[in-house]
Amino acid sequence: MKILKQYEVFFEGVGIPITIYEEPKQFVPIYEVGILELGKYTQLIVKKIKEDLLREGVLDSFSRKTNVGYEEIKQAYMDKIKELLNYYFPNISFDEKSKILTVILQTSFDLGYVDILVSDSQIEEVTINGAKNEIMIYHRTFGWCKTNLNFKDDVEIRNIATRVAMENKKFFSNLNPLLDAHLLGGHRVNATLSPISTDGSTMTIRRFSDTPWTVCDLIRAKTSTPLGLAIIWLAIENEFSLIVVGGTGSGKTSFLNAISGFIPADQRIISVEDTREVRLPEYAHWVPMESRSANQEGKGEVSMLHLIVNSLRMRPDRILIGEIRRKEEAEILFEAMRTGHSVYGTFHANTAEEMVLRMSSSPIEIPKITLNSLGLIVVQHRDRKNGRRITLQIAEMTPEGDSRVIFQYNPKKDDLELKRKPKYFMDKLDEFHGIDSEEFLEELKHRAWFLNALSEAGAKDITQIGNYINQYNKDKDKILLKLSKLVEKKKKHKKALNNNNK
Repeated sequence: MKILKQYEVFFEGVGIPITIYEEPKQFVPIYEVGILELGKYTQLIVKKIKEDLLREGVLDSFSRKTNVGYEEIKQAYMDKIKELLNYYFPNISFDEKSKILTVILQTSFDLGYVDILVSDSQIEEVTINGAKNEIMIYHRTFGWCKTNLNFKDDVEIRNIATRVAMENKKFFSNLNPLLDAHLLGGHRVNATLSPISTDGSTMTIRRFSDTPWTVCDLIRAKTSTPLGLAIIWLAIENEFSLIVVGGTGSGKTSFLNAISGFIPADQRIISVEDTREVRLPEYAHWVPMESRSANQEGKGEVSMLHLIVNSLRMRPDRILIGEIRRKEEAEILFEAMRTGHSVYGTFHANTAEEMVLRMSSSPIEIPKITLNSLGLIVVQHRDRKNGRRITLQIAEMTPEGDSRVIFQYNPKKDDLELKRKPKYFMDKLDEFHGIDSEEFLEELKHRAWFLNALSEAGAKDITQIGNYINQYNKDKDKILLKLSKLVEKKKKHKKALNNNNK
């Protein structure tokens, strides 16, 4: 056994030890959660309390009340557990009562041991593939790992998925065996019931970062480059529409979220998503909207299409779309672009050329001449060998609606290189905003330096970075001077630390 990493995950105020190691006969690393076993006496107490809760139908009685929120139900359930504990076992210690309360809540109300996995910020995905198999996770550093956790039977998985459905006020049963929802922390959940998934019920949890990705994170992680992000900044500031494309898990939404910080603070943003993922700076003039499925009677559906149409009536300066999937959505969005709205969204395609082909072909069939409403296409790519996400291409649109790659990732140099000057993009900047090619290239250098310096200075918070960007837009010289001093101070501090260590 070769230990790869050991650390603690804090869950319910308790540190849970995590060990990731390799075994000779396993093809993926093992992610071991150090869960303390309950003593026999404690197990008997837990069993007695759970039997009483089940007999009294506490959870069922609360779930039938439509006007009661999830947190209220959970609090009332906790109060009932405490009441039973005090009645049956008045003499056990406070710590023991707290432990029992946590165990009952986790096994009866929340997601059980899955909650521990979701508490680990190093995990991107949690997958439950029936009760026969161990839970799998996708780790930021080590990729797919097998855990030491599994479920006793399919009923346990069904119960957890049903709790998530209840929390989202969605109907989930054999009649509706597919669930798209999210946890309270915003993490996305997909669930399927057996026999639709023939090897048992499943759950897939996409865990989002605790803090939204920023442009500085993209630079530090070498996902993109200051120069590539500088041209995106110029595009967004000058109200060019933009679509981020890529395969599944390539970081499209995270990238869209990061570059949304380039939107000026004085503009109204409407976001439309199936499941809410976008998180913007605190100062943003932002209205987030989320689609809704029909209830069990087939009523109450609010589709993405409904929301997109409605957003156009809300005087938006910018429209953010979680993902463009259907012909009707694409038609309305490109019509919005042609009528002067700035639209930003994500779409499934592996290259800029493929994006144009998919958009202009069946079933979406947007005329190519309409595609020239776009300013830029950004292509995100996930390298499955090393788990990295990179910006593969940045392309401009020609007047005929074809893509023209201006930045291309070079794997040998591990760099996003300027392949050719953005001819049509520069022409539009000059025509509509009076920025000639010389001014454009000079401004591009300034912004690239600014973004690189901001990342070197250690800026992390999306609101803080957004404030710097807005200050640049108002008084460029002043903020560049301020940032130069900050970077210099940071370098001196780092040099002093290195000298002390020596």
